[in-house]
Amino acid sequence: MSPVAAVTVPQVLAARAAAEPGHVAVSQGMGSLDLGTWQARTRAIAAGLRAAGVRPGDRVGLLYGAQDWIAYVVAYTGVLAAGAVAVPLSTRNAAAELGYMLEHSGATAVLHGPSATLPGVPMRLVWDPAAVADLPDADPVPGPRPGDPAQILYTSGTTGRPKGVAAAHANLAHGMRLHPPLRPLAHSRQFLHAFPIGTNAAQTMLFNAVYAHAGMLVTARFVPDRFARLIETHAVGSVFVVPAMAIELLRSDALRRHDTTSVQLLGSTAAVLPPAVAAGLASALPGATIVNYYTSTEAAPAQSSVVFDPRRPAALGKVVAGGALRVTDEHGRACPAGVTGEVWLRSAGAARSYHGDPDATGQVFRDGWTRMGDLGYLDADGYLYLVDRESDVIKSGADKVSTVAVEAALHEHPDIIEAAVFGLPDPVLGMAPAAALVATRELRLGEVRRFLADRVAGHGQPSRIVLVEELPRNAGGKVVKHRLRALFDQPDERGDR
Repeated sequence: MSPVAAVTVPQVLAARAAAEPGHVAVSQGMGSLDLGTWQARTRAIAAGLRAAGVRPGDRVGLLYGAQDWIAYVVAYTGVLAAGAVAVPLSTRNAAAELGYMLEHSGATAVLHGPSATLPGVPMRLVWDPAAVADLPDADPVPGPRPGDPAQILYTSGTTGRPKGVAAAHANLAHGMRLHPPLRPLAHSRQFLHAFPIGTNAAQTMLFNAVYAHAGMLVTARFVPDRFARLIETHAVGSVFVVPAMAIELLRSDALRRHDTTSVQLLGSTAAVLPPAVAAGLASALPGATIVNYYTSTEAAPAQSSVVFDPRRPAALGKVVAGGALRVTDEHGRACPAGVTGEVWLRSAGAARSYHGDPDATGQVFRDGWTRMGDLGYLDADGYLYLVDRESDVIKSGADKVSTVAVEAALHEHPDIIEAAVFGLPDPVLGMAPAAALVATRELRLGEVRRFLADRVAGHGQPSRIVLVEELPRNAGGKVVKHRLRALFDQPDERGDR
């Protein structure tokens, strides 16, 4: 079979809009966007940017709020069609973060939504919603080539300042083809999500809206009952969440209060889905396939995926979409089955890199492979299991503690809703495990340790716990653990148990 020619997202959008102009690609609230309108607005924005002096390769910031998805997607594809580089941003970011991203990316122009407040960074060109809406219809401008730069997307920054991950057009459109198209999510009329703009998960949803059979249904804010009601009202076939959303759906019992029998696929991404949560989803949605996706902003579009199977509940699957997966030791040699090492993913398409940071690029991106920053192992059948983030492994005395494994065990407790495990300084062991818990009632340390006694080795059991109302998370849904460590620096009757 001959290889599929590389394409760009603007090419795919133009071809599909010509074939299916009335297909509703995006719906939010009372608004909707069909492909014909999407393509017309894309061409107008691209021509307007060129006329305003934006040249191919120029970086353009896109600052939109969660309620502005329709405006965001047309601005995004308009920037790409102009040959410029899109820098997705979110109004959820603080002004200092936005200023850093705009300056670091070298953006000289910004398109923004009505709820945006621009940071004090000089921009040559700033278009508000009225300026974008006033752009006249236009003919296509010469589009980018697959190898041209297309996007700089900033990482979530759980352990430090966000890094700008640069991707070419061929990377974003990997797996898409014009003739004949292969439409994913063919079992669905619509897919539903609530991912914030500016995250890798949100970008995946945008590309689904361009290429997939199903149209995107998006809600600005995740509220479990509203989310489940949207499933019922629109007979949604595919649902995408992060683990925190899945936990809230189960905790609220919203999936059982609404008719969710239309759901055939529930996909979880951005973080590890605890096995107990996956089992809960399988019970609440008996007609759905529960899939756990594993990737990163750096590795995309490479990912592993696995359908939840009670026989291997903690597995993160095998690599898909023509990519590759390996686990290596510190010398780069492949680890045998069952031996823990560093996890690497490789995409069959164009690799990504860090914008303006060759040293970090050399550490993470090597010969088409992406270092995931995780420790894990492969079983005899090639399924991936995560042990921990490299930065989260707790070295307690002579032992190493997997926070992923301890968190999974804590999620089995009937009164624990969420759990985050991390290391705290210990005068004897160096580091000792601690846990922040969201629970339905007061819990004492002794009770938690007794529950874990036959689930977790003694050195992995928390030496201290604290009860919190909620876990701090970044825009991508990942727990920011360094904020939790500070709780143990403050005397509190709920902690140090």
